[in-house]
Amino acid sequence: MRRITDRQRRALLGARQLLARRGDTVAEVADAVLALHATDAATVFLSVFARLREPSVAAVEQALYSSMHRMLAMRRTMFAVADDLAPVVWSSTGRAIAARERAGLVKFLADAGYSAAWLARVEKSTISALAARGEATAADLGLDVPELREQIAVAVGKPYEATQSIGTRVIRVLAAEGSIRRSRPRGGWTSSQFRWAPAVPFEDVPDAKAELVRRWLDRYGPATAADIKWWTGWTLTDVRKALVDASPVVLEDGAAAFAPPDLVIPDVEPWAALLPALDPAPMGWQERSWYLPADPSPLFDRTGNIGPTVWWDGRVVGGWAQRADGSLAWEAVADVPRAAARAISAEVDRLAAVLGDVRVTPRFRTPLERRLSS
Repeated sequence: MRRITDRQRRALLGARQLLARRGDTVAEVADAVLALHATDAATVFLSVFARLREPSVAAVEQALYSSMHRMLAMRRTMFAVADDLAPVVWSSTGRAIAARERAGLVKFLADAGYSAAWLARVEKSTISALAARGEATAADLGLDVPELREQIAVAVGKPYEATQSIGTRVIRVLAAEGSIRRSRPRGGWTSSQFRWAPAVPFEDVPDAKAELVRRWLDRYGPATAADIKWWTGWTLTDVRKALVDASPVVLEDGAAAFAPPDLVIPDVEPWAALLPALDPAPMGWQERSWYLPADPSPLFDRTGNIGPTVWWDGRVVGGWAQRADGSLAWEAVADVPRAAARAISAEVDRLAAVLGDVRVTPRFRTPLERRLSS
């Protein structure tokens, strides 16, 4: 059986994800990573900037709002995916998530005395109001559909008692189902306050799970079944069924894994990169010892989210952050040769020039990022 070494996996990572050789278009970058992590609005842009030969906010915005979808998908996480991939993601993953979101909304409302018929009327009114406006914020829709502004108390009697807006939950479900979509934010490209726009629900894609795994392995394989289970959020049974076209291989540590049948190991020169928090590369696998440092804890928050990382030749060798004055700082957490330090410094200067006066603070703060930014 074919054996793939850790060094070969790192070469594949650099070549496929446009880190060793940058791409020319946002579409090329999006295809290279399959799905851009979009929980933090800035991450989408920073992930693309790291892989684009000529970084451009305008180019990313054009792609995001004309040929891509932001959608709740793998692991109930927000991703930005290309239009052609969106139906595959929806059929394989998004539909089940949307069903759970709706079930939660129905129970949430029923517990507060609201009927299914009431919800259906509010949803219909919301979609109609959005169609009339063309694009709207949640606050705008609340003006048109007053029911969206109603509040429901949760955790009554508990120290953490609070109220939740009905509109927030309704809009989230409509978006998860593909009835509406996220459009441009109210502020700049780092803002997460999105406007909403009408959408056409996705068509069903046969064998979508197998198709998603095939595309994922083309960009992230070889990988174990556990890696795929973690990334997709599926059951192990679903993963095994979806691996029908994959080729079995063995990793350097002896673990059984899967790869595309036509896998070719590229020749890659050493490369440096500054990747944002939750970038697709460090969030691509469950088992990451083949590229993480011996002690990766300074790079992660308490729930397992990875912060901004510094890479050299396929390994994470440090972390970086932006200070209040706009300057960028980085610190090594592994041995960094002189050539690597020079290349990393060049990447720091490159990113600083792209950011200009923009300030970026990760949504999920990590120990190293907090310290470097202070």
